[in-house]
Amino acid sequence: MDHDETDVPPVSAAELFDGLGIDYEHAFVRLPAQWEAIEWLTARLGAGAKVLDVGSGTGRPVAELLVRAGCEVTGIDVSGEMVALAGAQVPGAAFEQCDVRAFDAPEGHFDAVCAFFPLLMMSRAEAAESLKRMAGWLAPGGFLVTATVPADVEDVEIVWMENKVRVSSFSAEEYLRLQREDCGLDVLHHTVSLFAPDDDRAAPEEHLFTYARRPV
Repeated sequence: MDHDETDVPPVSAAELFDGLGIDYEHAFVRLPAQWEAIEWLTARLGAGAKVLDVGSGTGRPVAELLVRAGCEVTGIDVSGEMVALAGAQVPGAAFEQCDVRAFDAPEGHFDAVCAFFPLLMMSRAEAAESLKRMAGWLAPGGFLVTATVPADVEDVEIVWMENKVRVSSFSAEEYLRLQREDCGLDVLHHTVSLFAPDDDRAAPEEHLFTYARRPV
């Protein structure tokens, strides 16, 4: 990703994804590690399992695959355009425009939470707190399946898919530590892979996928 020297201000997450719309799905829908994560998760969930999809995007592939597996799916996203697309494409799930930092759910309400890349445009403190909140929404024995771009960065300005954005993230080691120590989860699996999006505006990027469980 190239740094941009222009005076155009960075866009917010809502502005970014409102502008990308269906192009985001086209670029990332074939992400193999994401499909593997959902296959792993659905193999462990019973029919009617309540699943929260944080940063649900266009609804594909995550919410769509969960609905096909018989799950009761709630999706939240900061982008109104994404919520509209998801509602049209995956009518079997319920979507709402909401930031995970503002979303409210009872303790232990969900059997699983999926969070694929929704924390990158937050501060590190906000991202860490969001992970803790998501862990709290899990029922005992429930699963948190996540993905991020592992990097030891805080409030760095980059250009991604022709948009200037500010991002923060954690090293792989710190991200795993947060889940184990701060969230109290058992990390069952983690893997790092390189993915090349199907869009010339997005360079290949490293992804960290984690599967964790709230102790019974």
